[in-house]
Amino acid sequence: MQILAPSEYDVDVGIRLRVREWPGPSTPYVLVHGLSSNARTWDQVAGYLSAVGHRVVAFDQRGHGLSAKPDGGYDFATITADLLYLIDTLGLDEPVIAGQSWGGSVALNFGAAHPGRARTLVLVDGGTTDLQSLPGGTWEAVAEMLRPPNLAGTPRQEVQARIEAAHPDWPAAGVEATLGNFETLPDGTVRPWLTLDRHMRILRGLWDQRAGELYARVREPVLICLAETGDVEWTERKRQQASVAERALALARVVWFPDTAHDIHVHRPRELAELMMSARA
Repeated sequence: MQILAPSEYDVDVGIRLRVREWPGPSTPYVLVHGLSSNARTWDQVAGYLSAVGHRVVAFDQRGHGLSAKPDGGYDFATITADLLYLIDTLGLDEPVIAGQSWGGSVALNFGAAHPGRARTLVLVDGGTTDLQSLPGGTWEAVAEMLRPPNLAGTPRQEVQARIEAAHPDWPAAGVEATLGNFETLPDGTVRPWLTLDRHMRILRGLWDQRAGELYARVREPVLICLAETGDVEWTERKRQQASVAERALALARVVWFPDTAHDIHVHRPRELAELMMSARA
């Protein structure tokens, strides 16, 4: 199957968002990346969807990648409004909205705030997480636990080697897309596109979000895709939270990906794309 290259352009939704689009006449898909990630991590999934006729849009969320980086607007209400304006501006009628990690929480918040606007929501190892259930029980403990490593000033080749060592079975395209989380400077070192203070503001929003309070407001079908990474304790916590979501959502299905990284869309793009297409009706 030939994976087509996307067109790339900016869309003004009140701020400038960088969009990657694959054309197609069938059901549109909108792909939402995770925290400190970028739209390119969805490229392989998008390519499979496009190859069978779907219009696919992925974009860098505010503060990320090649999109604008305003000082404010990193709360869920504003991020969700960005997504709504993008869908309206591009004329996407009842798209399937898939979000990975924090992007899953954005997709869930969109479904609760705008019921009926999406055809299906796909939560990819995100959206059902309750950070307040993590060990420590306080924002300070969770903030320290989930604070990103400081990679600014690290040679790009070293970052690439770290990704490859951590994920030896990732496709080369997935490694390259993940490197897109960083700006490469003229001296060959990198720095994250998303600044640390904005990262922590988004993380605080995730801490404050109560997924359980949003489920009852979601009308569309929800596909929940979860990774079994090998962390037994974390997997059990995800099972408990997914069970709560499955009971509370009007229409929900949970599918597990064994021996798979948190970045399911990078690690298992074909399987994820096929599953997403099977759930779009």
